[in-house]
Amino acid sequence: MIMKRILAGLILVSTSLYSNANDDKFVIEDIRVEGLQRVALGAALTHVPFNVGDQISEYYVGQSIKRLYSSGLFADIEVFRDDNVIVFKVVERPTISEIELDGNSDLKDEQLMQSLEDSNIRVGESLDKAILTSVENSIIEFYHSVGKYNASVEAKVTYLPRNRVKILFEFNEGDAASIRQINLIGNEVFDDETLLSIIESKQNLAWWQFMDNDRYQKQALQGDMETIKDYYLDYGYLKFNIDSTQVSVAPDKESVYVTFNVTEGEPYKVKSFELIGDLLGQGDFIKKIIPIQINETYNGSVVTYTEEMITKYLGRFGYANAKVTTFPKLNDETKEVELTLNVEPGKRVYVRRIKFTGNFATSDEVLRREMRQFEGSTLSNNLLELSKTLLQRQKYIESVDYSVQEIPGEDDQVDVVFNIKEQASGSFQAGVSYGDYTGLAFNASIQQDNFLGTGNSVGISLNTWKAQQTIALNYMDNYFTEDGVSLGGQIAYSNYDASKVNLVTYSRKTVSVGPTLSWPVMENNRVSVGFAFKNLEVSSLQSYDQIKVFTEPFIDPSDPDAKFKFRNYEANLGWTRNTLNRGVFPSDGSSQYYGVKVTTPGSDVEYFKMTFDSKFYFPLSRDHQWTVLARFEANYGNGFGSLNGNDQILPFWENFQQRSNDLRGFDSNTIGPRGVIRTPSSITGGPNEFGGVENIYIGPENDTLTTTFRSTGGNASVFGGLELITPTPFLKEDFANSVRTSVFVDFGNVWDTEFNLDSYAGLSETEQAKLVDYSDPGRYRVSTGVSLQWLSPMGPLVFTWSRPLREFEGDEHEVFSFNIGTTF
Repeated sequence: MIMKRILAGLILVSTSLYSNANDDKFVIEDIRVEGLQRVALGAALTHVPFNVGDQISEYYVGQSIKRLYSSGLFADIEVFRDDNVIVFKVVERPTISEIELDGNSDLKDEQLMQSLEDSNIRVGESLDKAILTSVENSIIEFYHSVGKYNASVEAKVTYLPRNRVKILFEFNEGDAASIRQINLIGNEVFDDETLLSIIESKQNLAWWQFMDNDRYQKQALQGDMETIKDYYLDYGYLKFNIDSTQVSVAPDKESVYVTFNVTEGEPYKVKSFELIGDLLGQGDFIKKIIPIQINETYNGSVVTYTEEMITKYLGRFGYANAKVTTFPKLNDETKEVELTLNVEPGKRVYVRRIKFTGNFATSDEVLRREMRQFEGSTLSNNLLELSKTLLQRQKYIESVDYSVQEIPGEDDQVDVVFNIKEQASGSFQAGVSYGDYTGLAFNASIQQDNFLGTGNSVGISLNTWKAQQTIALNYMDNYFTEDGVSLGGQIAYSNYDASKVNLVTYSRKTVSVGPTLSWPVMENNRVSVGFAFKNLEVSSLQSYDQIKVFTEPFIDPSDPDAKFKFRNYEANLGWTRNTLNRGVFPSDGSSQYYGVKVTTPGSDVEYFKMTFDSKFYFPLSRDHQWTVLARFEANYGNGFGSLNGNDQILPFWENFQQRSNDLRGFDSNTIGPRGVIRTPSSITGGPNEFGGVENIYIGPENDTLTTTFRSTGGNASVFGGLELITPTPFLKEDFANSVRTSVFVDFGNVWDTEFNLDSYAGLSETEQAKLVDYSDPGRYRVSTGVSLQWLSPMGPLVFTWSRPLREFEGDEHEVFSFNIGTTF
């Protein structure tokens, strides 16, 4: 076919030359195109450079073949002249009816199909084999760039009826070549071991180093070159250079050898530095904060940091396009460098529009109220970052990115687009645990932190398990006013049996209702005020000494076995400070909370409780994959005033307990004061005046004590710990914000400051030996373990493996625990 076209072309050219020479022209009476199937006649004629009625020579007839080929519609074209009629015989290029991919894993289907689309290879288009070959070569080049030298790709074309084709891309990716050896030539200041330890590429790894990667990648190697260069610049080697890089592929194409040829030069010291350009009147201040030191060795990282610092500082005043460029002037004799920092602030930039994308559930209004960068104001990098942080603190937002987009034709206005990635804001929360004494425990609730996309939270808790039956409704309008004042409230009913959760025996029914109001104080601080009315009924009490101390003033002498009923009015005051970078799974910043709860006049019981809770996150890497969490919580409460001549103490049902996530490795409510029952000793005497037998008390030295494994809780507690948050092995980057792995050390204790060990001094030594000083804060416990947390669609899942490091007799262990709905 190709030869036929060449001969036809030669004939036409020779004919046209002959015609030109004799000036043989004619008038076209008709133009016919034969062989059309998919292409319309009108579309074909648009590429013919003449029309019916034109007077042309046969030279122009030959030129029309080029125009038709350039259309890309035809695989073969012939032209004939029948008197004054021009006849084109064409063969259309086949139409692509189907494209299939087979064997590709490194290149995803979406990437490949987009690449084919960009190359005009798509269903419905005509097939150009030249482009198909070019695509094959481009894909092979990509595989070579990632070290897969044995990879191959073949585009198989299957012809179908009606001039259609099916294209099948068959991939054989193979494995990336490993780096057998990395050679450094010319380095004397830093040895090979030092330089190889700072780069990403690794060589000849042993099988047990499976967490590292020794596969060759061209992009990684280019990054390694920059890393080595930056390392030398940090030590003043301004003339350091990587002269050449060779990559030699082994004959089997399964490994490569990499060689860097370097020239180190000499280290330079900073002789001076100066600022030039438009400093916007801030020159004196900028000079004071520049970290570059005179007569110190040049440090490339410090210079880069200085440039970024000045750029960000000018960005605070709306100069978002500021540029800072450092020009070094080297003195090769003295090995000194003079630095000139040229500052170009550019124009002040204003924000025209702020847009949001990706928020399918959350309305724009809810997101916009977290903005600290406003439309119409100057663009500020600090305000953009603050707005991003405030958005990420919302529990229904997983991640936030923003981009600044220039407006065509405007050099002082931009649009800002925030790309929102939402996460499940509604969750079904449940807890499942097992302990030697608690058995199987289960609780459940439903919480929606972004109700109907408004950012308000609504929750209903319907918990039924062996210790408690609860129903609670809560609501919080986070923006009750435009200034960020929040208003919410809760209504709850609870029936609680403490004996079934390792606590002393008692039952409590509670009905509570009350509102909560909070408002912002500065950017990261909030103050809250709440009030609650509680109606309590306490019964089924055992005669534990700690409980008797509280109940004695409330006993009705005429009905000593009656249930205790209390009506209390509680006021709550809280302060919260939050600089965390995210609401869920934070990795930077801190949060602090201090709260006080106190009963008001008119309450049956007078007491107060104080709580302080603090968390600090310290990122160890730039990507925050490695982070240290330090947490500390302290609680204290007590009674005030007196009743019937007795000082009031903290009600035992308000005592602080040890929760499962406070001290992992120990069963809930198993550390701290235990219930103590003191049984007086007596002998049978003579008859009394009522006709019964009189019991005669024979002295405290004969009393007996019984201590239970059940905890009474205490009016003071401290919990804390250190946690190393690490990347989760074998996890794709897409799940980095929804799965968290950590190694932890926890400590804590619960004690009772009102417990008086001296009150048992009259007992025998045998009975006293059964007691410990439950008022001693030094009886703290320590545990360690590993935790895996997953923010699943049904709520947070937490898996914990732990073991105690410091314990006391009677403590109960919980080696493995699994919870759904634990608060992070």
